[in-house]
Parts: sequence; structure tokens; C-alpha cells
Amino acid sequence: MDLTGLSADGTARNYVAGEWRAASGAEHDVTDPATGERLAGVGYATPEDVDEAVGAARTAFESWRETPVEERIQPLFRLKSLLEEHQDDIARVLVREHGKTLGEARGELRRGIENVETACGIPSMMQAGSLPNAAPDIDETAVRHPLGVFAAVTPFNFPGMIPLWFLPYAVATGNAFVLKPSERDPLTAQYLLELADEAGFPPGVVSLVNGGPDTVSALVEHDDVEGLSFVGSTPVARTLYEQAAAAGKRVQAQGGAKNHVIVAESADVGFAAEQTVSSALACSGERCLANDVALVAEPVYEAFREAALDRVESQVLGSGLDEGTTIGPLITPEHEERVRGMVATGVEEGADLIHDGRDWEVGEYPDGNFLGPCLFENAEPGMAIVDEEIFGPVLSLVRVADVAEGIEVMNESRFGNAASLFTDSGRDARRFKQDAEAGNLAVNAGTAAPMAFFHFGGAKDSFFGDLHAQGDDAVRFYTDEKVAIERWDY
Repeated sequence: MDLTGLSADGTARNYVAGEWRAASGAEHDVTDPATGERLAGVGYATPEDVDEAVGAARTAFESWRETPVEERIQPLFRLKSLLEEHQDDIARVLVREHGKTLGEARGELRRGIENVETACGIPSMMQAGSLPNAAPDIDETAVRHPLGVFAAVTPFNFPGMIPLWFLPYAVATGNAFVLKPSERDPLTAQYLLELADEAGFPPGVVSLVNGGPDTVSALVEHDDVEGLSFVGSTPVARTLYEQAAAAGKRVQAQGGAKNHVIVAESADVGFAAEQTVSSALACSGERCLANDVALVAEPVYEAFREAALDRVESQVLGSGLDEGTTIGPLITPEHEERVRGMVATGVEEGADLIHDGRDWEVGEYPDGNFLGPCLFENAEPGMAIVDEEIFGPVLSLVRVADVAEGIEVMNESRFGNAASLFTDSGRDARRFKQDAEAGNLAVNAGTAAPMAFFHFGGAKDSFFGDLHAQGDDAVRFYTDEKVAIERWDY
């Protein structure tokens, strides 16, 4: 794999002070989940490596914060252009190390590029406002200032998009930024940082350290890290939030999810089924926006069931690089076994598995981590497949009387990441938007994915913190606001 960030023996390295450097800790293999082929190694950063990266970032911050904002966004403009130029190549790297389809990888990168584009508007977004004559003969002005070094710990499921939720806003506002990507698929991040290097950020403004939990702990505990962004499981999100907040750091920690689709009696059933199955199975179900529980109104349940089953049966399992594939492999053999275990638990708890993908085979790829789509009906709250995040190609159908009961069932979940409603009723839609306890809501759309100029929401056990990723929330997270009170008429 032709990445300049890799060492001569094919090991992913750290990017510190504008240079690629070998990590000092242990190393493990990065493999193609469709074939089992070794793609590269990845070295783990030690606390000493992290200290070196943060120190270089802190040094770079002192001059970067004084750089005029119009100059700070010029590397972002170049990065956007480079990302678009290399989008297909990055997508192929992403598919090989993660497993999602090429179309899904391209779409993910497009979403990341949109965040770079949005952050180029920082000269306007960073303005905080002023008010002449706020009091007699007194003017007041609010000014946003960068804080220092910020770190982000990003997950395996969107290795191209999620780093770009954070990096552009952090550096555009005048901070230095350290990325710790998932050790399961670090090569996409290597590619992103190679392009950031080419875009011309001063050494130390953008850094990368590879590693596992010990590397994360070193970032959380470092005195010169002002804040931390995290996306991952709820237990880890809660722990990092508590640790970082106790150390006086800013934190935004996106946790797990259990998202619901509510299908009203008035819905276009065929469209709702198409969108629901796509939402549940896209990226092999390995995404926090997967709507994998469908709460279907009784009058349209049978029609929805048949339409959803038809969609599930038409899926194609295979390598994400093969044309026609709609479901790629899961990230690791261990994760495949975990999802298979969840399916088995669903059967044991009494749900009816009306489409069993566990025996689907992909003859060309006998060593891949493949699991075909699974569809349950007669599922109920209290079952693991309804209550817990699965992160695999599994969809469960639950009967409800109407939209009101659907919202009630949905709100019983301890998660609050996203939800969708399919309806032809403005009254239903209004009630859903007011009463649904989730941070990202969609009406007549299968996936509630906010554009880059809106923040990515989350509630309950799906988010820990106050300010979210993307948009205006990102600007506030990466800056502190000073208020100047001035009197000149005396």
C-alpha cells in the first residue's frame, strides 16, 4: 500500500512536528476484513511519544494562534482540494482496511470534506458579536480565543469522516490538534495526515499518534491537552468524560446508540421499508446512525414486513471493492462472533428470525468476516436485540398501535442518538419533533445525518458533554469567549 506515512517495512507511524516517526511501543497487524490479508502494521505510541507530540503541538500553538484567521484557513482550502483529488484512492484504502462498500466509503469522505468546507467559513463563524451602548456610554464586545492543544480519539467505523468532524474546526479557530485514530483501521488517517502535510499546515499544528487504550490515557492525562473529542462505545465515552472533566478539560464524548424508525399508518410503506432496510444494513450496520428497530403501526405492519423482507433478501454479501456488493464484512473476527451472539440471543429470547443471514457464504472470500442480513419480527422491548446496540446487519420489527405508542416505546431506551418517522401527517411529525428523546431526528428519511453546518446531536447515554461536533457547537467547543466592557466618554 503506497502511503508515505508507512515505514519501509509497512508500519503505520506517528506524525509529529511535521515528520513521520516510528512509535516506540508494541505493534500489531492491520488486516483486510474481506480476505484476512495483512495490509500493514501499526505501532503503538507510548506516553513518551504522546508527550513529544503534545509538546510539539503546544509549541506550534503559540505562533499559530497569532496567525491571521484568513491565513489559517488557506491550508484548509488546499486540504479540501486535495481530499477531492484523492477521494477515490482514499476510499479504496478505507474499503480494504474497514470493509464497507466503495460507494459507502466515497459517501463517508464526501461528508468529511463538507466539514472542511464549512470550517473554511471560520472568519464569520468565529465572530462573537458586539453591542454599542450596552449601558450608558459603555460598549461591550465578545471575542473568541483559541485555547491550546486539543485531541480527538476516533472510532473504526468512519475512519475518514469522523477525524474531519474535529480537525478542521480545531485548527481554523487557532488551536493545535492531535488525532488518535482507531488501531483497527489506521491507514485512512495516515492518508488524511499525508494530505494535511501537503496542504501546508505549519509543523506541529496537526499531529497523529497511533495506539490503544494506554495512548488514549496519556492524552487524557496530559496537562497540555485542553480538551478531548471522542466517538465510540458508551462505557468508554462515559469513562473518558468523567476522567477528562475531572482534570478540568473540555469534553465531547459521543457514545453508543439504539435508533428507532417509527412507521405511521399514513406512511408510504414501500418507501419506508426501503429507507429502513438501507439504514439498518448500510456499512454492515456498523454505524451509530443505524436505525435497527422498526416500530410499525399495526394497520400497516404486514405490508411493511413483506416489503422489508423483500429488501433484505435482495442484499449482496461480498468484498466492498466488488461491484454489486451491498453488505461488506465486519471489522474483525471477534466482532463478527459478537454480532452472531446477539442474533442467537434474539432467537433464545423468543423473537422470530424470519431471515437468517448466519449461513450466507462468500465463496471467493472464505477467510472474510462475513455475516448476512438478519431480520427479526415479534421482537419486544426487554430483548437484547431491541435494547442494546448490535453494530451489525440486523433489523428488528416491533408492532405498535400508532405513532404515540411508537414514541413512548422509543423514549424508554437509555440511548438518544437518532430516530426517524415515516408519515404523511404534519400532526404526527410535529409531535415526533417535540417529544422524541433523541438528538438527531428525521422525518421521511431513513438516516438522521446532519449536514456539516449543523451540529451532530446526541442525548442520554449516547452523548456526554455540552457542545457537540460540527457547526457552531464546534466553534464554541474549541474557543473561549472574552467580553470587553469599554467606556471612552469620560
